Amino acid sequence: MSKAAMSLFVFGIYVFLLGIILMVVPNVLLTIFGLPATTEVWVRVVGMLVLLLGYYYIRASRNEKEMISFYRWTVHARSSVIVFFIIFVALGFVSPLLILFGVVDLLAAIWTWKTLRTQAS
Repeated sequence: MSKAAMSLFVFGIYVFLLGIILMVVPNVLLTIFGLPATTEVWVRVVGMLVLLLGYYYIRASRNEKEMISFYRWTVHARSSVIVFFIIFVALGFVSPLLILFGVVDLLAAIWTWKTLRTQAS
């Protein structure tokens, strides 16, 4: 497994676990971020989607053929998460703690980006 694939694999595990938390005990995360607890299904649906994204990252990272284009796409997408979260905080939709999740995404994207640059050299 290349270093780029490993970065995606580790991020995939993180996202997969986050999805499980959102499906099983969503109110734990909601209250941490200053959002009201809910019994509505929407947060569990989001958890399912997050879990499935984690599955894609894990599977792509373990593919015997390096999926470099996909790795690059994830760098773009994961780097944008922090921008959206900062906007959500600025608009007063959520606690500034949400930015921490954006930081994790950004750092993981930088890790993948750096490994891709090294691989290309």
